[in-house]
Amino acid sequence: MLLEKTEAIINRFSELLGKFSAVLFILLLFNVFYDVIMRYLFNDVSIGMQELEWHLYSAIFMLAIPYTLYKDGHVRVDIIYDNLTLRQQAWIDLFGTLFLLIPFAILVAKYGIDFTLESYELGERSGDPGGLLYRWLIKAVIPFAFIAISISGVGLVLKSLITLRTKNEQSIKEHHKGSDTL
Repeated sequence: MLLEKTEAIINRFSELLGKFSAVLFILLLFNVFYDVIMRYLFNDVSIGMQELEWHLYSAIFMLAIPYTLYKDGHVRVDIIYDNLTLRQQAWIDLFGTLFLLIPFAILVAKYGIDFTLESYELGERSGDPGGLLYRWLIKAVIPFAFIAISISGVGLVLKSLITLRTKNEQSIKEHHKGSDTL
């Protein structure tokens, strides 16, 4: 019961990041629309708005990864994985997450924090006139995103443990179906 509750909390966190990424995507659309209108109708270019495009795109991409992991949309060798039983899939997810995903995510988050702090301490900003200030803000997305990936990874570990603990395949399928509808 505790495993299921903890997994549900982690899944809600991942779902929240997915929704936040969707909002950022809408902001990106408005940003690009504004930039195109200003450029082609008014012959006015804003370096800051152009930089904001790649800032938003980067944040969307990085913050959507935990959601993709939660929704089981990440890349793997599906031709093999899909032909395995749910228990075999759970073992692959468990070991892959514990020995590859989480250690890698923690490593990137650790170095990302140093990367962000250095940018903050240097007062790093755009090298272009009219560009964005506070470059450390977008760099802070890196450690945050990888910490979030680790958290989603813990959710995947819990899902795998629940699957391995469950007695029959039908109960496993019901749990997986229920965890997708938060």
